[in-house]
Amino acid sequence: MDAGPGILYVVSTPIGNLGDMTPRAVEVLSTVDMIAAEDTRTAAMLLQHFGIEGVRMIPNHKFNEKESAGRIVSEILSGSSAALVTDAGTPCISDPGFILVREATEAGIRVSPVPGCCAAAAAIAVSGFNALSFVFRGFLPRSTGEIRRVFSESVKGCGSPLSVYYESPNRIRRTMEVLTEELPSARVCLCNDMTKKFERIYRGTPAEVSAELESNPNAGKGEYVLLVDVPESSEDSGDKSFAPEGWIADRAAANGCSLREAVASLADDPDCPYTKKELYNAALRMKKMLSASDGE
Repeated sequence: MDAGPGILYVVSTPIGNLGDMTPRAVEVLSTVDMIAAEDTRTAAMLLQHFGIEGVRMIPNHKFNEKESAGRIVSEILSGSSAALVTDAGTPCISDPGFILVREATEAGIRVSPVPGCCAAAAAIAVSGFNALSFVFRGFLPRSTGEIRRVFSESVKGCGSPLSVYYESPNRIRRTMEVLTEELPSARVCLCNDMTKKFERIYRGTPAEVSAELESNPNAGKGEYVLLVDVPESSEDSGDKSFAPEGWIADRAAANGCSLREAVASLADDPDCPYTKKELYNAALRMKKMLSASDGE
């Protein structure tokens, strides 16, 4: 099947293991007139591996996508065929490409998918979570405050208990710490370096996954896909009519422990409806009240 004139092919490429490249993807990349690539150096290595030569490449990344899209669309309208690729996975899924696809469709150009790898889909498939519906949120923001907001929103009106995120190896530990504080009872599947040398899948509560990360010397290698499953009923689990101070006092009395130890115990208790942050703030209020009483 040679690539037809006047068509833009959206071609998925491997997320790591080159054995996942489809024969159709190789065929299309071999026969198009040009390839719009997120990084031409990465694309060149892919083409070399599959013995593809003589195809012209045009940079199409987030910094020049608007400019390059117009040029590529113009050439396709003149009868050329083109393929769109990113560094790994499916274009337009948290990667450049949607501007080119949008302008091509608006110009009446046929856009044809060449399906293949997608990191989010691969992670969902091995998660063991019910993916009848899910919310894909792409890369998490950089600031801790924004990450907290995103996690908080994941259980409020998002329409699905399962949320999917991308995260870098440099920030994953901090992200998991925030998740442990915000959604301690959530179920997590964390996929790292999928299809590559250091592939590893972590499962458990945020605290359990964080502990595994800390013990893995290779945790800083490879990208991450984070799946957070928060069953709709869990947002209202427990009795929030019972103040967090009451939960802390009861736990401290039952275990014969300090307020700090009670907070730590409750933070890992799936039946407690309060986050670690809410419990910590409640404990501070209790300490202030106790100090005031001692001073009288």
